[in-house]
Amino acid sequence: MLVELSQNLFNKLGIIVLAAFMLSKSDFFKHYLLKEKLTLKDKLLFSLIFGSVGIIGTYWGVPVNDAIANSRSIGVVVAGLFGGPAVGIGAGLIAGIHRMVIPVGRFTAVACGISTIMGGVIAGYFKRYVDTKPNKWLWGFIAAAWIETLQMIIILIISRPFEQALSLVQLIFLPMTLINALGTATFILLIQQIYEENERAGAVKAQLALSIATKTLPILRNGLNKKSCEAAAKIIYDATGVDAVAFTDTESILSHIGVGDDHHKSGSVIRTSITQKAIDNKQYMIAQDQIGIECKNPSCKLKAAIVVPLLMKENIVGTLKLYKCIENSITSLDIELAKGLGHLFSTQLELSQIFYQKELLNKAELKALQAQIQPHFLFNALNTIVSFCRTDALKARELLMQLSYYLRTSFKTTGEFIPLAQEFKHIESYLSIEQARFSERLEVVYDVEENIECQVPPLILQPIVENALKHGLMTTQKGGRLEIHAHKEDNAVYIQIKDNGIGMTEEKIQSILKGNDLDSGIGIRNVNNRLKSIYGTSLVIESWPDSGTCVTIIFPQGVKTDD
Repeated sequence: MLVELSQNLFNKLGIIVLAAFMLSKSDFFKHYLLKEKLTLKDKLLFSLIFGSVGIIGTYWGVPVNDAIANSRSIGVVVAGLFGGPAVGIGAGLIAGIHRMVIPVGRFTAVACGISTIMGGVIAGYFKRYVDTKPNKWLWGFIAAAWIETLQMIIILIISRPFEQALSLVQLIFLPMTLINALGTATFILLIQQIYEENERAGAVKAQLALSIATKTLPILRNGLNKKSCEAAAKIIYDATGVDAVAFTDTESILSHIGVGDDHHKSGSVIRTSITQKAIDNKQYMIAQDQIGIECKNPSCKLKAAIVVPLLMKENIVGTLKLYKCIENSITSLDIELAKGLGHLFSTQLELSQIFYQKELLNKAELKALQAQIQPHFLFNALNTIVSFCRTDALKARELLMQLSYYLRTSFKTTGEFIPLAQEFKHIESYLSIEQARFSERLEVVYDVEENIECQVPPLILQPIVENALKHGLMTTQKGGRLEIHAHKEDNAVYIQIKDNGIGMTEEKIQSILKGNDLDSGIGIRNVNNRLKSIYGTSLVIESWPDSGTCVTIIFPQGVKTDD
């Protein structure tokens, strides 16, 4: 009897797994599963879907001694593990109450109904724990096995006569526990594939954002105006496949390409309330229906949108908008793409302002500023990020943020003072990109004393770090170790930048400081001259051929930092 029952349940499981596979391939199911946050409507829908899976598991069960050996728990446990308590409880109530009221298997109807509801509760609250684990399918297997064990205990407690309940449990415990655990694990594996496919698609989106940013860089460096926005919008429209793309400033539409261009016209005032909300709140806004967009034209065909603010030094200057003509069509990938483009465009617009400011600087200041940014570094950084887009979307996104911060701080004028912590953050951004590029060849160690409060000129450390990396470590195949130390002593802050690279002779050091070495000494000489003019101190450079170099910078804390 046990063998026959197990065979029947395994046969039934194959059909359920096939149904789960077909459900996992449904675009409708994927759309709701990948949402960043489930609404009440979404939770009700998921409860109904997984509750229905539980009902199917009941009907697809095998009658045994006025009971049903079934796979009802699969839908309920999966609902809780992926949707949380609300969805787990909802699916449990649907499948559990159904089990209580159907005329088949009355001997265990109440016990199985109660255990199904409790299974949804347990799985829902177990979600937080499972989400921290790499192998969700394994923990789904364990959770389902626990819940099936609980069901058997409840059957023994509630169902009478006890002898009949005990006989039933002895017969169905092992096959039902194994079938439901395997089914749950399989279902979770299928759902995990959806998330993995989404992550791969996210890598493609990240690469797309980088490609768009590269194409728009020479355009938006001219600022946010009708001509530049129209060209940038056309690039985005052609590359992304959305139904419409628009740029605005804080009051009017600068460009609109795609559906709705008959009334969302360039030069007209902003027509959608969602755009005004993004401007007022300085944060991205999403609308999944026409009501949410709040276009004043009743015949507007745009049904979904994401609006991302464009910022310059924390001041909003406009928005980027991506539209679609289908309700609920803005996915998490669309959101990440729009946010990424908005951040990159904001950086480009800040750079455009810097380019304008450069024209007002004298030639000496211009050369000093341009010397801080090396074109080969930007080229290598972009190539590194593109390579990570194919393999690690989260790492690519992190590196884009680091590159954005690096560019933002690198293009500041040299007449300002910034906290030392901010200068270290700039160095960390630079080195994080270089570490991603050189992988195991570069080891970076930070030994920075806490609570150091000191104002320093921007970009005072970067040339030294870059020189140590470029000329000290990366000239060899094995690379090496870079150390950054910072501590307070008496009334001064001491910064040491050490490497274990090729080192240099005393003659080489003097040649660099005197300006005779044009290959590797421009940045270091510039730093040394700035230290002399501001603090009256100089760089202390110690180096040993084939052993490494140590550069010490002293910042007197009591020195007035007004330029």
